[in-house]
Amino acid sequence: MLIVLTGIDGSGKTTAARGLVDAARKAGNGALFLGNYAGRRQMSLISARLGVHLPLRLADVIETAVRTFNVVNSHRRARRFHGLVVMDRDLHCQLALRRMHGLPRGRVLPFLIRALPRPDLLVYLDIDPREAHARILARGTDSERLEDLESLSEAYRSLPEFPGFTSIPADGQPAEVLGRLQAAITQACGGPAGEHSPAGPA
Repeated sequence: MLIVLTGIDGSGKTTAARGLVDAARKAGNGALFLGNYAGRRQMSLISARLGVHLPLRLADVIETAVRTFNVVNSHRRARRFHGLVVMDRDLHCQLALRRMHGLPRGRVLPFLIRALPRPDLLVYLDIDPREAHARILARGTDSERLEDLESLSEAYRSLPEFPGFTSIPADGQPAEVLGRLQAAITQACGGPAGEHSPAGPA
């Protein structure tokens, strides 16, 4: 069974993904966590430290290359794994970032989304950008502007693929969000998380 989590920064994607995997393992089921990062946080920290601001298109090229490599590799690993696979982020995240910055969708990312195995559940963790911003400030490992989080939230919702997402409220404690995710998985697939194999090709 393949689950993909998307959402703005601060929505709790990584926490929720690891929570799903840990819960499945505690229940005696096989589970695999896969992170599809683009290196945005690291590039932001390096840019701030060096006082260098990368042009939008160059930053997008780098982020897209890193994320695409990670996503394709994650799907390769998922095909070989029998059990629950939870991916933290996917190519939709890059499309949302492009829309947020006013960059074109391009053809490669939409093609890969159609060509790669389709998730059993593609989840958007829905959170008020103000709460997400407060979480980011509290963790203190990176920084995001509230207006950017608001723009990214709007960008996700404007994606043509968004109606196919399963939107789950991401406010509240991690245990509450985990419960909502597990309920969505049960409803979508008719059984507890971890009982199904990863999805086949779309």
